[in-house]
Amino acid sequence: MNMKKCIFPGFGALPGLLLFIAGAIILMGIITAEIFYPAGYTTANSEISDLGATRPLPVSISYQPSASIFNATMVIGGLLILAASLILFRTGTKWYLVLFPALLGIGILGVGIFPGNNAFFHPLFALLTFISGGLAAIVSSRMTRAPFCYLLALLGVITLVFLFLSSVFIPILGDGGTERFVAYPLIIWMIGLGGYLIGEHGKR
Repeated sequence: MNMKKCIFPGFGALPGLLLFIAGAIILMGIITAEIFYPAGYTTANSEISDLGATRPLPVSISYQPSASIFNATMVIGGLLILAASLILFRTGTKWYLVLFPALLGIGILGVGIFPGNNAFFHPLFALLTFISGGLAAIVSSRMTRAPFCYLLALLGVITLVFLFLSSVFIPILGDGGTERFVAYPLIIWMIGLGGYLIGEHGKR
């Protein structure tokens, strides 16, 4: 693949920078929301989205400032990923390389706008986030060189395996632990790909 033709000529390192910042903000936002969440929240048994609002079963619970921190983080992160995808597309990147990152951005944005207490929209956007994110990591390997391309693809595979085989892992890792094996590879992917794109621009 000709890197010089498909990666953001005229826009410098901006897409990579946006992806890197999005991953960092989402990671630190989750950590910060966990810090301010009351006792009882565990990475093994509590879902990540519980930080915004728990499922309405039977009553949804939302704690501040954790909820505001988490939901704002998702909205900002989603917008940054969407912006990075749009810039990549505008500068000649193949549409199929941009489609899944754009859907990932929409999914994360929706998770922030519709917290866990929204029983209809939240699960849909969460599923969109995980499926499109896993596929985005896999197809983004076409934008990078070996051996890094294999690492990006592996992150996507890990996300999809833990997502679709969650019933196998939940008895071992818990709901929260299994979800983190779905979500955290995507955060690592954002930061890794963002840094790679920044570095490629620096070489030129």
